[in-house]
Amino acid sequence: MSYSDPTQLGILACPGAEAFADQVVRKLAGIYKRRFDRKTQALASRYHVSQELAIRKINFANDANSSLLFNPGPTDKYRPPHFKINARHTFFANGEIKTEILESVRGKDLYIFQDIENHQPIAFNDGSVHRVMSVNDHIFNLFVTIDAAMQAGANRINLVLPVYPYARQHKKKGREGLTAARVGMMLENLGVSRIVTLDIHSREIENCFDKLRLENLHASFQIIEKLMTIIDIKTEDLVVLAPDTGAVDRNKFYANALQRPLALLYKERDYSKVTKSASDSNISEMRLLGDVKGKIVFMADDMIGTGGTLIKGMRNLRDLGAEKVICAASLPMFTGSAVEDFDKAYREGLFYRIIGTNAIYHQELLQKEWYIQADVTGLFAQIVSLIHHDRSLSSLLDNRDVVARLIKKQMNKNSAWQEGHQKNAPQQHKPETPDDQAIPYGPAEDL
Repeated sequence: MSYSDPTQLGILACPGAEAFADQVVRKLAGIYKRRFDRKTQALASRYHVSQELAIRKINFANDANSSLLFNPGPTDKYRPPHFKINARHTFFANGEIKTEILESVRGKDLYIFQDIENHQPIAFNDGSVHRVMSVNDHIFNLFVTIDAAMQAGANRINLVLPVYPYARQHKKKGREGLTAARVGMMLENLGVSRIVTLDIHSREIENCFDKLRLENLHASFQIIEKLMTIIDIKTEDLVVLAPDTGAVDRNKFYANALQRPLALLYKERDYSKVTKSASDSNISEMRLLGDVKGKIVFMADDMIGTGGTLIKGMRNLRDLGAEKVICAASLPMFTGSAVEDFDKAYREGLFYRIIGTNAIYHQELLQKEWYIQADVTGLFAQIVSLIHHDRSLSSLLDNRDVVARLIKKQMNKNSAWQEGHQKNAPQQHKPETPDDQAIPYGPAEDL
């Protein structure tokens, strides 16, 4: 199979994951177009032929290796592959769900997308029925879709689950289940080969599988990229804060990458109390290890649920003298009344911005002044392409090098801007103002 020819790659979206899957498909189309252009240019140069002839020869080879008589499309131009698998999802009056795949997937390397935290109205029955689905509804819809793909003869079934189901039930303190492991075992028993997820709540979950592989991606590159558009990471008095002991490793990564001190907000919880809203937190005590007075505080976590713990922590940081609080979460769930509660907290001045990703579809958040969305669909497109072609995933699973290059590039850009600004500045003294210190930021290169 050619590295530039993904003829056996298929993307199948469950209801609720269409928006995310469609964006990944667009990114995949761009990846393969650029890859095809680079390959034809390199071959044309190597064999001293025109690029047009190289294109024709590649298309000829792809046609010769195809199970069809030949692939549709011109012979002298790039032929974009078809990634999206058409399917019909039916919701019956008794609550049952059916997935019907409308084209052949026999022998394909199939990637099934599901957003289990999408609680917006979702279309079924060709758009004639709309339902708000729970997490459990989404999981069973995923089961039905996997079974349909198995029955249709897919060669390999991979799941793209930005949110891993029941990830917070990964350990037990009493007579309770290890549901995160059990859900994974169910998926493995259905014939799933691999799960691609984002910032899984606990790496321990990976231990429950027999043959299934779990690929855990990180959104730190995309989050830092957005952070650099709202603060100057070189000159601002910034401290990185772990919001609890479970987030120490994650925030230690950010502290090392940004070369800033690390603080810890230690919390005691009453686990007999189930949190239902931000005003109903189960935190009984909170202590700060470190200094935040007069500083910009950046803290990252894997997810934001009801947000009660986070809002209580932000209020504590304000009382301790923090100048500005910026939060980041790879998985912005915002369940219950979280959006309204964060609106209120923003009006009170408890925080400045929250950076989330588009791993969860939440249209209401995009209208909020305090919310910034980072795009991770390019990251998922790259991992899907690399897995499909059995290439190394190291650079994406461990992104420390690419994050370091991003920060170094921004630092160099800031230094060059400041040198040019000083060189061209008038000689007379001019009082400094906040506008004088502002540095224009451009978008960093895509991964």
